[in-house]
Amino acid sequence: MLVKINMQVLKKINQKKPITYSQVGDNYDTKDPIKRLAQIAARKTCKNLIQHGFTEISDTRGESAFVWRQGRTLMAAVVEGLGTKNLIADSMRSITGKTYYDVIAHDAVATIINDLVSVGAKPLVIHAYWAVENNDWLKDETRMQDFINGWRQACDLAGATWGGGETPTLKGIINKNTIDVAGSAVGIVSSKKNFVTDKKLKHGDRILLCKSNGVDTNGISLARAIAKKLKQGYATRLPNGQMYGEALLTRTNIYAKLIRDLLDAGIDIHYISNITGHGWRKIMRANREFSYIIDEVPKPQPVFQFIQEQSRNDDREMYGTFNMGAGFAVYVPQTDVEKAQQIGRKHSLSILNAGFIKEGSRRVVIKPKNIIFEEKSLGVR
Repeated sequence: MLVKINMQVLKKINQKKPITYSQVGDNYDTKDPIKRLAQIAARKTCKNLIQHGFTEISDTRGESAFVWRQGRTLMAAVVEGLGTKNLIADSMRSITGKTYYDVIAHDAVATIINDLVSVGAKPLVIHAYWAVENNDWLKDETRMQDFINGWRQACDLAGATWGGGETPTLKGIINKNTIDVAGSAVGIVSSKKNFVTDKKLKHGDRILLCKSNGVDTNGISLARAIAKKLKQGYATRLPNGQMYGEALLTRTNIYAKLIRDLLDAGIDIHYISNITGHGWRKIMRANREFSYIIDEVPKPQPVFQFIQEQSRNDDREMYGTFNMGAGFAVYVPQTDVEKAQQIGRKHSLSILNAGFIKEGSRRVVIKPKNIIFEEKSLGVR
């Protein structure tokens, strides 16, 4: 869903004070209680699945993907939205002439797929949802060609079929000259041993952090707010020479084939967290009483340092909003760490043996940054 930045609110913010994500984008204190109510209501509908002879896997309530049993088969489904990243593409086009909608399509698919595979599912079918204010938006042939090709190529990277979708015209709901991008996916858990839930987590498990490509799709409203206050906007150069807008439009990693190969190699995956909303708080997404101790953090891409400097946020706010260089967390026994890292290298993915799980109160302790996220800071799984 598109999130509008309230410019009057921004003008009132003293620029000597931090600009936080909750001020310009997503306020989790408001949204999370509603999501909890929705989850409670959804749980009451499982009787309808039973009537058709299927069984829900209740452990997946509140996980990224919902799983149900069809006879001997486990199926998984998920729905996700891109957010406001396409607005950056629109602004960058006026600077470089590129549409960047191949990246926008890729990132939408990545957001969907990375949630789906977090339960050990292989993606089968993806459906697209592209909502516009009026059909004039669809007349830009170059943009649409990039958009369609980007979606198809991302499906191939995920190993999934693009089954179809919906393109509603929502005058009065969607802003003119914009598009709301979302989608859903269905996958299959090929064997019972590949089904990943938090029941497998154990004291002593290692936390492997798979490196991200950059900001991905979360915290974008804050990133956009920063561009608004820069004299050159998205054309501002980072210290490494890259334009700010292009750094924000780096493609999100799709982890589907990595997870498939880890499982096929016999890696005993005990849990997976897709690090998106709530940032590194998602490391404790599992509904278990464990402490997650991080001894080493990956070096974030330069764009994160730039965002931090411009927003004046402290490390706690940054790690509670962005992925900070780690897009995916995989939890495995110590004996599987080296093998998992070798497989990661085959996919050109750096996998950091970042920390471990221990018995204790549910929290994330990021030692190098002196940050502790307590259970109460993650209002919804």
